[in-house]
Amino acid sequence: MSPGRVLVTGGAGFIGSHVCDRYLSDGWDVTALDDLSSGRRENVSPGVEFVEMDVRSAEVRDLFADGRFDVVNHHAAQIDVRTSVADPWLDASINLGGLLNLLQAAVEFGLRRFVFISSGGVVYGEPDVLPTPREAPKQPLSPYGVSKLSSEFYLQAFRQLHGLEYAALRYSNVYGPRQDPHGEAGVVAIFSQRIRDGETLTIFGDGEQTRDYVFVRDVAEANLLVTGADLPKDGGLDSVAFNVGTGIETSVNRLARTLIDVAENRVPIEYAPARPGELMRSSLDCSATAAIGWSPSFDLEAGLRETYEFIVRAVA
Repeated sequence: MSPGRVLVTGGAGFIGSHVCDRYLSDGWDVTALDDLSSGRRENVSPGVEFVEMDVRSAEVRDLFADGRFDVVNHHAAQIDVRTSVADPWLDASINLGGLLNLLQAAVEFGLRRFVFISSGGVVYGEPDVLPTPREAPKQPLSPYGVSKLSSEFYLQAFRQLHGLEYAALRYSNVYGPRQDPHGEAGVVAIFSQRIRDGETLTIFGDGEQTRDYVFVRDVAEANLLVTGADLPKDGGLDSVAFNVGTGIETSVNRLARTLIDVAENRVPIEYAPARPGELMRSSLDCSATAAIGWSPSFDLEAGLRETYEFIVRAVA
């Protein structure tokens, strides 16, 4: 697909702002939509048009009418599993209500492609196979996971009913510059800040639980790739779903040690009781994503170094 007009929801957020930058560097006309509930205005680069708006708002239709977008890249979401458990109605309102608001406008104004951000962790639940392929059973264990999987079914229905082309990206654990140290996915930012300040790192459980850490600029590259990739016109959810990770399991213990080495600042590590419900192991099989031309280019040490240096510069 030649560069055109793209709307990135959640475009002032950690990942969404990097996706905006990647579209911009490829010649796209980029609009970032964000309600700034967790995104930050300073994350939005010059050259990106910024619109402060809730994805559930009635004004979304007017934005589509004026913008005549070719592509929507939908990052805006309620992403906290604990919030989804405490208030599943809020989770569904944002993640499903917001999606449907965008999809109705997309159909009305002839959108060419919809890129949806799903999750490789919560959609698969506790997987039987590692690295986990996209065809693995879907076993969400939280309302947040249910809302992400339900969103993929809604997209499939809109593809069948209205011919709307879409791709779903199932992220592993994304880290990098601009990451929010608050919330479940911010362990790299949390550890980096504490190491910078000479404070103790707290690891829950024995630290041998694993995650698949993927650098944010590699993730942005995957977004650009699926925007223009040839996609099947029919098939089930998995035919247009792409895992985005490294396929490598990294324990929390190794993550902490590597960050300490990168920072060259020795801090103590303490252990606390394991948190109930936490996944013990996670990594994604990205062979289907590799088949359309994507692979991660940052190894863990290089990505952690760039992230830590960003956090140090941000304070300075």
